[in-house]
Amino acid sequence: MADLSKISRERPVLLFGPTASGKSGLAMELAARDGRLIVNADALQVYGNWRLLTARPSAADEAALPHALYGHLARSDAYSVGAWLRDLAPHLTRPVVIVGGTGLYFTALTQGLAQIPASPPEVRAEADALRSTGRLAEMLSQIDPETRARIDIANPMRVQRAWEVWRATGRGLVAWQAETGPALIALEQAETLVLRPDVSWLDSLITRRFHAMIAAGALDEARAEAPYYDPALPSAKAIGAAELIGHLRGESSLDQAIAGAILASRQYAKRQRTWGRSRMAEWREIAI
Repeated sequence: MADLSKISRERPVLLFGPTASGKSGLAMELAARDGRLIVNADALQVYGNWRLLTARPSAADEAALPHALYGHLARSDAYSVGAWLRDLAPHLTRPVVIVGGTGLYFTALTQGLAQIPASPPEVRAEADALRSTGRLAEMLSQIDPETRARIDIANPMRVQRAWEVWRATGRGLVAWQAETGPALIALEQAETLVLRPDVSWLDSLITRRFHAMIAAGALDEARAEAPYYDPALPSAKAIGAAELIGHLRGESSLDQAIAGAILASRQYAKRQRTWGRSRMAEWREIAI
């Protein structure tokens, strides 16, 4: 793991890594050494209805050291990169280690983000109805061509977001994004660290960790969530949630659910590693 003596005690630390790579443990070491606040930069750990499946810090860890932006949202709350930046800003008056695996959060933090107005409730409801009834093609046909060419059209939530912006503002998402505001933390002002674990080591650790999650009560966590589970909610994207809920509904055996969740975790880690390589070339690499 990292040599702490080579990590700044003064600058804010930005710590990105794939799931199960040990970044939360490193963040706690830095927080204990420097009196830092640990700030979450994981888009799923913001939800209070999942702790085990999202590998959120334990209650004991949160009591031992100061943490922020963990589990502060309800399962049905919409959340965005802009909302995360707004929630983060007040915490930057003290030393921080910002840790997580959501690359887009770090990009917005260090490169700025367009200040796109929030979607009015009636527009969000209209968009939800269109997406839930499979009318993505209709939504795409109404988005401006420049935005349509830039977004991931296979991702229903990306299509919905682009449609909402067009519907609410009369401008395309790409046009708004061109008006990027200043970064909250410039790269040169921070200690930027990206964990690059050995793939086979990480895959093995992901397997062991998910079995440990099950032993710690992840299935019970899923059982408590099952009456409220809606795959359309952002909080439902917790890795392993769909598989465990499916098992509880009789759609698979527990072994099948666990295998599916482990595969999904490995695939997610691969996407995170790709982001780290392609978007964080200037960050200091920590090989593990």
